[in-house]
Amino acid sequence: MSAPPPEPSSETLSDPYAFEFADGPQTLAELRTALSAIGPEMLAAFDARLDAATFGWDHDEVIAKARRAVAFKKRAREAAAEAAAQEEAAGAQQVDDPWAHLDVRDSTQ
Repeated sequence: MSAPPPEPSSETLSDPYAFEFADGPQTLAELRTALSAIGPEMLAAFDARLDAATFGWDHDEVIAKARRAVAFKKRAREAAAEAAAQEEAAGAQQVDDPWAHLDVRDSTQ
């Protein structure tokens, strides 16, 4: 009987710069689609760097950098959406100031 796979540690989950192999697009088509969603200039820059790279290690490096850029951009959008949702939820829970009526009465004197 084999041991279950290890649970992801909280250390890797809390590191905003951690990048796992499964993060980001997995094929060139997915990568190009994700880059074009970020901006057409990102896709054009990626294609130019990929065309200029020599076969092998350079291709791997260009692809890896683009995958990281897509994954981190996605994380930033998710974090911004989560922060906005938390801010909205916090705003909805605000209670009127119970002492506000005293301020009104004091200002009339």
